[in-house]
Amino acid sequence: MKKEIELMLEKLKPLEKPKVSLEQYTLPSYLAAEILNLAYLAGDIENKIVADFGCGSGKLAIGAALLGAKKVVAIDIDEKAIEIAKENLKIAQDLVGRKLNVKFVCSDITKWKGKVDTVLQNPPFGIKGIYSDKIFLEKAVKSAKKIYSLHRNGRKEVRAFIQNFVSSLGCKIEQIFKFKFFLPYTFKFHKKAKIRFDVDLYVIVP
Repeated sequence: MKKEIELMLEKLKPLEKPKVSLEQYTLPSYLAAEILNLAYLAGDIENKIVADFGCGSGKLAIGAALLGAKKVVAIDIDEKAIEIAKENLKIAQDLVGRKLNVKFVCSDITKWKGKVDTVLQNPPFGIKGIYSDKIFLEKAVKSAKKIYSLHRNGRKEVRAFIQNFVSSLGCKIEQIFKFKFFLPYTFKFHKKAKIRFDVDLYVIVP
């Protein structure tokens, strides 16, 4: 199942002109498939209402729909990202020969109001916009019963900071999964053809 989803996601389009101010790093298909598989096996996707906060090109949203989500809401502040995500939804529907229930919303995440069963998110890492990842975490715990949130990790202080912040929101971290994030050359300040860094996937329960 995981490999099938990864191969499907590989066929989708990346963002054409990612914006550094929004930290639009394309989520690798193998990593999106890992996140989706973990959520699926935990019973948090099939027949559930799922939201993808900061959906970008739509990999997590479309993957959740492919795995049997009852409904998926994909939210992003960038109109161009939403356009690409909609194109990707059509690609996925053509590949599987059926309609996928994904609703796209162009909005600042703080202004969206709704309740879902599960949030899947690859928020900004807070490198260009300090504390932007906190905004996504805070919104997620107000919106869902279960959250799968990906964050950059390079130091023990980073993990401790997120753990303390999640605790301050009255939530607990069920599990932390460590992954490698491989990013192809994206922005002018990148000096290598491929960049690798460590990320943590936090499974959070409000």
